[in-house]
Amino acid sequence: MPTPPKRILTAHDAVAERLKKPPMALHFRGKTPAEWRQWRRSFRRALVAELGPMPERVPLRAEVIAEDDLGDVIRRKVIFDSERYASVPAYLVVPKGLEAGERRPGILCAHGHGVGKDALAGITGEEYQHHIALRLAREGYVTLSPDWRTFGERADPEAWVRRPGRDGCNVAYLAQGYFGYQLLGLQIHDAQVCLDYLQSLPQVAGSRLGMIGCSFGGTMTSYVSALDDRIKVSIPVCYLSTVKSALTVQHGNTCGSQFAFGLLKHGEISDVFGLLAPRPCMPQVGRQDTCFLLDDALKAAKHLKTIYKAAGAANSLAVHVFPGVHEIDVEPAVEFFKAHL
Repeated sequence: MPTPPKRILTAHDAVAERLKKPPMALHFRGKTPAEWRQWRRSFRRALVAELGPMPERVPLRAEVIAEDDLGDVIRRKVIFDSERYASVPAYLVVPKGLEAGERRPGILCAHGHGVGKDALAGITGEEYQHHIALRLAREGYVTLSPDWRTFGERADPEAWVRRPGRDGCNVAYLAQGYFGYQLLGLQIHDAQVCLDYLQSLPQVAGSRLGMIGCSFGGTMTSYVSALDDRIKVSIPVCYLSTVKSALTVQHGNTCGSQFAFGLLKHGEISDVFGLLAPRPCMPQVGRQDTCFLLDDALKAAKHLKTIYKAAGAANSLAVHVFPGVHEIDVEPAVEFFKAHL
């Protein structure tokens, strides 16, 4: 008689067993441009379907709330609506000295988990974001740094989240789920409205948009760039990884904002990155990063390279491994944008 399967009692053990043979029906395994094109259509369609419905866009009703002259740039605090039930506060940083009618590339800067827009725009300490939005503006780009849902000014009340001990992302994910929405989908929607806002500005060349972010900001950079071709250059920092590592070695290293429903039915995180091809992309990987581990990142990078090669765009992918921790490696990021945007 065949040996009966062992009994499984916990979610932890069930996940471990499922990970031995995840479905990943659309995990890229091709080699040719034709196989890549077919895969891209199919995987992108599947990803959009799993993210579920998106809210209807509404008029932006954009306002400038405050303005600071920092000498070489102007930093404006702005707010606009992304849907009926959401407004987005953000920092817009614009280089000074633009000629009449001059337009500059725009870069959407995505903050990480646990912090908001302030660390990007030079309001608070550098942390791992290294004031990247301010730095890029000083290099001549127009940058926009929004608060994502549950962070910064959009953080939910402590009593509702019941901190300490609960992650606000997880509470918001469950709450929005009652209305049929995925939190990651709502975050992506807000990011796409941020692109709308950038394109509405007279100082921005709307066909030259980039995106950068570290950690959860890397998640956002990856998914938004994967699903919105308006992003021409992407720098996802400290996120290239595998779901398997997140759920095993990293002890459930995910949250409601970064959770992609059904992803393993279709593919892996490297497949999401692969949707960026053939556009220029610089995934950054810190050798000492303890949140997204080097060996796992390199495994994902190996698969990602096969996608870019099949797309005929091997030279557009620059996996940047640097001797740092969970942080943005600023100078190579600046140079990559200069070269490609």
